[in-house]
Amino acid sequence: MSEEAPKYKRILLKISGEALQGDESFGISHPFVDGIANEVKEIYDLGVEIAIVTGGGNFFRGVRAHELGLERASADYMGMLATIINGIALQNALENKGLSTRLVSALHVREVAEPFIRRRSVRHLEKGRIVLFAAATGNPFFTTDTAAALRAIEIKADILLKATKVEGVYSADPNKDKQAIKYDTISYAEILHKDLRVLDSTAVALCKDNNLPIKIFNLTTKGNIRRAITQDTLGTLITTSGR
Repeated sequence: MSEEAPKYKRILLKISGEALQGDESFGISHPFVDGIANEVKEIYDLGVEIAIVTGGGNFFRGVRAHELGLERASADYMGMLATIINGIALQNALENKGLSTRLVSALHVREVAEPFIRRRSVRHLEKGRIVLFAAATGNPFFTTDTAAALRAIEIKADILLKATKVEGVYSADPNKDKQAIKYDTISYAEILHKDLRVLDSTAVALCKDNNLPIKIFNLTTKGNIRRAITQDTLGTLITTSGR
């Protein structure tokens, strides 16, 4: 297998809402979303089946419920609606590149997205469509990280790729601790034991129970989505053994 050949047939890419805002203080950065669409097209052209889960933190996060005087459940539903907005934006950017997509929502918004049906979503992937999963799991108290893990398992993805603003998993926050060490590989158990919080603990446990590998990598470096599926050395790989 050449270095540029994809190592995975079917992937689920988790993109945070904060990533979609790029350098903006709020909302969506068109240049950044367009850049993501270009990179997704690159891996699509390699023959990879692609599903995407978007976060909603560029508009609203459910964990802000207390400071806004909202019930957590209500705030989480607001966050789910934000992920639908991001899904629509990314869907348009991808279709502008000539790609076929389906926006699939865990909440019923039939005017803009089809409801989640596992077998239908898998069939879309088999037909070469990019599937964008929005509205998380459709349930409050679950993060979009957990939704990404759940959808990845449901569609039998080979790996969950979490695109972030850091190079991978570190022993401490690299923005606060200059002595923080980056892990090339690490186990699910170590992530949970050390409480590293690079991924929601429920998501990590779900991947652990279903032996789904996770790769954490930096989205802000151009070309990294392609590198994440063609190179072993990019980011941090999380597996059962940590090897």
